[in-house]
Amino acid sequence: MKIERIELHHISMPLVHPFETSFGVETNRPAILVAVHGEGITGWGECVTGDRPDYSSETIVTAWHVLSEFLAPGLLGHPIEDPADIFSSPGYRMVRGHNMAKAALENAVWDWVARIRNVPLQMLLGGSKKRVDVGVSIGIQPTLDGLMERVAQFIAAGYGRIKVKIKPGWELTPLTEIRRAYPHIKLMADANSAFSLADLPLFQQMDDLNLLMIEQPLAHDDIIDHAALQAHLKTPICLDESIHIPGDARLAIHLEACRVINIKVARVGGFTNALAIHNLCAEAGIPVWCGGMLETGIGRAANLHLASLPNFKLPADISATDRYYHRDIAEPTFTLNTEDSTISVPQGAGIGVTVNTAQVATYRLRKEVIG
Repeated sequence: MKIERIELHHISMPLVHPFETSFGVETNRPAILVAVHGEGITGWGECVTGDRPDYSSETIVTAWHVLSEFLAPGLLGHPIEDPADIFSSPGYRMVRGHNMAKAALENAVWDWVARIRNVPLQMLLGGSKKRVDVGVSIGIQPTLDGLMERVAQFIAAGYGRIKVKIKPGWELTPLTEIRRAYPHIKLMADANSAFSLADLPLFQQMDDLNLLMIEQPLAHDDIIDHAALQAHLKTPICLDESIHIPGDARLAIHLEACRVINIKVARVGGFTNALAIHNLCAEAGIPVWCGGMLETGIGRAANLHLASLPNFKLPADISATDRYYHRDIAEPTFTLNTEDSTISVPQGAGIGVTVNTAQVATYRLRKEVIG
């Protein structure tokens, strides 16, 4: 099998609500959609990097450059019988790093192969769950009352796990108020690398809040200080930004730097690395969960298939479509199963959704065809 043509679509989709983290505020979600065409079949992937190099060193501009100039041209005509065959293509051999760009193209190939074989993607990945436990992520709010109102809305909507973004000055008080109002809800905090080891006393106070985990409290490129912090906490630390390749996960496990790992398929470079990290953690008894990057229906579907693997034991950041978008670019959209806070894994071929190309065009800023 060979890929004959690859399309890149740079889109920008307005969010239902502004989303604030310690990095800043987002009102629109940029993305690059990747479509691979061959054998009469099209596979889709999504590059979720943003306009700014804050969460990642990659941006829309760098990802477009790497995809259009190196990765995509090197894949055209390259023989593919299995998704792993992309790694021997000329483009992949010459590019170091750029995980989000690589993930977008690799994931499109996984979708393409699964569609050719006429099986759901989870069958190729090794997943089996038909429903995935999910939660909701709430950005930093202007007021405490506003935060409590948002929490109440999502709990009423059926979400069984609440994740709250925190930053210095917005941490202990909001978490304490939520726990006081909801003693039994699954609650976690996401710091997005905003703190330092000097904040140990603050995190020790969080130990009394029965949090599910504290996600990436320290520097985005650190593992050693996280190990020092975890040694003084009862609450599990979850590593996110620190884990880019399977070797990072191996080091974190060896140093006991965390008790949970967040697998974002884009951050780790695609499904192949995601599977390797999943298996490493399973062998070490470290549970994983699937993080989100405000994906469109393409990336959201891909995440659900990944999260159907057995060691994804904690609720994923894969909220219903209407949490972020009034109108998505893939159909069907995703809804919450309110009785158990899950979302169903699509069972059609590949990622199991159909891309609405007319809707893509309404959000599109730029398009390029390679091949």
